[in-house]
Amino acid sequence: MFTGIIEELGTVETLEHSGDSARMTVRSPQVLEGISLGDSIAVSGCCLTVTAQDGRTWSADVITTTLEATSLGSLRTGDLVNVERCVRADARLDGHIVQGHVDAVAEIIGREEGEGTTLLRLSLPDGLERYVVDKGSIAVDGISLTVAGIEGEVVTIGLIPETLERTTLGTTQVGDVVNLEVDVLAKYVEKLSASLLPGAEARR
Repeated sequence: MFTGIIEELGTVETLEHSGDSARMTVRSPQVLEGISLGDSIAVSGCCLTVTAQDGRTWSADVITTTLEATSLGSLRTGDLVNVERCVRADARLDGHIVQGHVDAVAEIIGREEGEGTTLLRLSLPDGLERYVVDKGSIAVDGISLTVAGIEGEVVTIGLIPETLERTTLGTTQVGDVVNLEVDVLAKYVEKLSASLLPGAEARR
């Protein structure tokens, strides 16, 4: 489990494809403190398992379904990625509950630069809008963010300078795609409602 509070901007060293999987190597020495083989690290919102590390770089095996369902498959050597270690039980939960299980990729359709705030507009894939509420939480490329507004399938996110400086959202442009993970609590509520409330399934 993660919090969506990015710890470091990592750099993709290699992404080597082989058969039905790929091995990704990322340079991010800060997050390797206290990390052992088998631990989880989120890369731009995707939960990966550490299979090797040397104190400065670490590697993970990525299966084809993950490469196809997220933006990881389009990464190239030198690309920057958002990196976060799994949360400790004794740590502050500063963001929200993020699993690192990407629901879909979304396209950035608008970016408005303002004084102290940048507004980012994303086009939600069909069906995800029901899990997103105004002032609720959403993870974008692994970053815990608050929804500034939602209209139909378009969600607006407000970004402060600190977020722009410390994450990849500082350089994303209109037309880029990002990984999305909606609040898992909304999905649990939906499933429980369908089984407990008469007619709830039919209204979906």
